[in-house]
Amino acid sequence: MQTGQSYVYDFNVTGQRGTLWWHAHILWLRATVYGAIVILPQPGKPYPFPQPYQETNIVLGEWWNGDVETAVNQANQLGAPPPMSDAHTINGKPGPLFPCSEKHTFVVEVEAGKTYLLRIINAALNDELFFGIAGHDMTVVEIDAVYTKPFTTKFILIGPGQTTNVLVKTDRSPNRYFMTAGPFMDAPVSVDNKTVTAILQYKGVPNTLRSLNTPNFPALVPLKVDRRLFYTIGLGINACPTCVNGTNLAASINNITFIMPKIALLKAHYFNLPGVFRTDFPDRPPKAFNYTGVPLTANLGTSTGTRLSRVKFNTTIELVLQDTNLLTVESHPFHLHGYNFFVVGTGVGNFDPKTDPAKFNLIDPPERNTVGVPTGGWTAIRFRADNPGVWFMHCHLEVHTMWGLKMAFVVENGDTPELSVLPPPKDYPSC
Repeated sequence: MQTGQSYVYDFNVTGQRGTLWWHAHILWLRATVYGAIVILPQPGKPYPFPQPYQETNIVLGEWWNGDVETAVNQANQLGAPPPMSDAHTINGKPGPLFPCSEKHTFVVEVEAGKTYLLRIINAALNDELFFGIAGHDMTVVEIDAVYTKPFTTKFILIGPGQTTNVLVKTDRSPNRYFMTAGPFMDAPVSVDNKTVTAILQYKGVPNTLRSLNTPNFPALVPLKVDRRLFYTIGLGINACPTCVNGTNLAASINNITFIMPKIALLKAHYFNLPGVFRTDFPDRPPKAFNYTGVPLTANLGTSTGTRLSRVKFNTTIELVLQDTNLLTVESHPFHLHGYNFFVVGTGVGNFDPKTDPAKFNLIDPPERNTVGVPTGGWTAIRFRADNPGVWFMHCHLEVHTMWGLKMAFVVENGDTPELSVLPPPKDYPSC
């Protein structure tokens, strides 16, 4: 069929019943050209298992942000593998973790105390997928449109092209439960490690969480921001004459690899010791680029230094932590010493300062001291700098911290002794 054309297939089904599917078979067109075929038993012939209350199709797939044919052709010209997908999908929806194709999450509404038949199809191009439902068992009753000896499991593994029918009893406490699908790989190759989620929603259960922003537990998220920071995080390669390969791995924030001083930063700050650190850590990276695009192959070197960011007491700060594809994208658990902060937003891809702040949760955001920056994505936090001193912020993957993925804030004293840094104890040990 040519672009814009349609064709109706008219055929008879004899001697078959169960869950099958159809799809395109030219290049990678089946990335979006596929669908379910459900063949019901003949009238009067029951299933060889308990009659389900309702049936639902669950079609697992993959999504690329770009044109898949173009991606395949470019890969063939380079003699390289095609790019991995940007998301996995359940019934075309990627869920909240990788909302590439759309922002919505597929929801199955169920009644408590019933039995449901899920017809699961793996229409993904390149990934065998695990599938499971939080808190629920599944009883496998059919595979590839053939009834099978029933067995109960918490997860199934389903390869591309396969179909599996499972019975699910809604016998748990009425709530909202995640359904998830994620990749299986046991070979030493790169893995398309993206998890798609959908929701099993019991009837009568609210589809929103109760806010904890109450008089007893107020969410004191700063609404007015005095200073906005944008920090890129990633890996790099620096020259190393003494290393075997002549280079070593480095990690950086805003392209600065942190060097630990020989004197404690708080001591140097309190006694105003010169030459220990600088207070010119940049609010933004030295150069803007497509942070989560194709991995860079050049200019991977980083600056090094003991550079801190000076903050006036009681300043309200909004900080966006942006993962980058320098060498590779990766998730990072970031911890800020001395403070709790409010996680007002998170997303995949590059942070857009024009559109993303409109989506921030400024009503009842979660309050934390450690936050995950998603792979190939960003996280936005807000806090009030009302605790004077020197406070590290770093990735809590120790190998990254060792490579320099850290920085520190110098928060100035307030107006009173109670709002100022205390002197070191008299019995404080020296190095």
